[in-house]
Amino acid sequence: MIKALRPLLRRSTYTGALFAYAAALASLPLLSFALLPALAWRSAPEGVLFGVVLVVWAVLIALVGLARTTRRVLVLAARRLLHVVLPAPSAARPPGTSPGAGQRWRTPLWLLLHVTVGWTGALASGLLLFLAVALPGGWLRAELALSLFGRSARVTGGWQSWGAALGCLLLAAVVCVLVTRALRWSAPRLLGPSTAERLALAAERERRLAERNRLAHELHDSIGHTLTTTTIQAAVAGELMSTDPVAARAALRSIEESARAALEDLDYVLGVLREREAEKAEAAAAAPIRTLADLPELLERVRHTGAVVEWERSGDPARVRGTLSRAAYRIVQEGLTNAVRHGSGGPITVRVAAGPDALELAVVNETGAAPRTGRPRAFPTSGHGLPGLAERVRLLHGEIDAGPDGPRHWRLAVRLPVRLSA
Repeated sequence: MIKALRPLLRRSTYTGALFAYAAALASLPLLSFALLPALAWRSAPEGVLFGVVLVVWAVLIALVGLARTTRRVLVLAARRLLHVVLPAPSAARPPGTSPGAGQRWRTPLWLLLHVTVGWTGALASGLLLFLAVALPGGWLRAELALSLFGRSARVTGGWQSWGAALGCLLLAAVVCVLVTRALRWSAPRLLGPSTAERLALAAERERRLAERNRLAHELHDSIGHTLTTTTIQAAVAGELMSTDPVAARAALRSIEESARAALEDLDYVLGVLREREAEKAEAAAAAPIRTLADLPELLERVRHTGAVVEWERSGDPARVRGTLSRAAYRIVQEGLTNAVRHGSGGPITVRVAAGPDALELAVVNETGAAPRTGRPRAFPTSGHGLPGLAERVRLLHGEIDAGPDGPRHWRLAVRLPVRLSA
């Protein structure tokens, strides 16, 4: 019983009803124009005139609903007064497209329903409220007669009039509930996004998520690698400052170079996050491009941390270009980062084999021994490195294998098909 009365006590019920009644009131100026054909055709039967007025009135209301401003206003009002979740019309429409015929008439249909429900609810609730005020005490000599299944009852005064007035008041509240529920049910279907718009919104969300994941991978690979190497280089420089100033200065120069490269990557990522639609081409052209041709520089920076890096090549990596070459650089970079972070300080072997059908990459490092002096003993880890690599390799239709390689080695191996990815 209490649950059934809850809608009668909610503020949103009556704000929704006022929203409906406002549409009925706003349609009155159009009614004056709809009466013009009836005034010009007075010889027609009353029923025909009434039908003509209704048809012309409905057409005028539908024409108002075709305006884009009308849809925006209705969506904003439905959000606030009906408490329904509706995306903005501009956000729901696919970029660069115009609404189809079915989509274009959804707003006029909503407006016609809105006005119809508003007038019906206004007349019903208005009559019930009038009876609720007039029945007690027989004001305006008001009487209420009810007839049901051949039985009739008449309310003329006394306590019966007060009970009937209370019943009319409750029925008026029920009308408000029904009006609000009818608008809430129809708003998502007529004011909300169409099926095509929902698909477009889902595609846009997927595109943005993919772009965010790509930027996250770029930040993790470039900034993570730079912070790892510079931390080790700073520790090495501190150890060698008094005993070997030349080596210490070399480590500091390497820190400066690594920081400059990281700043380029960071500026690019921040530029993409801030860019507007018209600036995308310029931002993409300014993106730092690091490929397999930049591997010697990357290996040299890692060597400045004190690590021994051995590079084994076969084939011609310079022939690998485009997306595949950039992805291969990031994969090797992440493998070196993990080797420096979690390795024992022993030699790190990097293998790059460029074949006619596949590009094979491998990074092997020692594990198990204690880190050497001057090297930080632990690095915080996010746990996103290998999953990010696996996702990158999957998008390139490749294969990845990461795990122990014997009792004291860890091996990261990736195979990327050249024909599918280049």
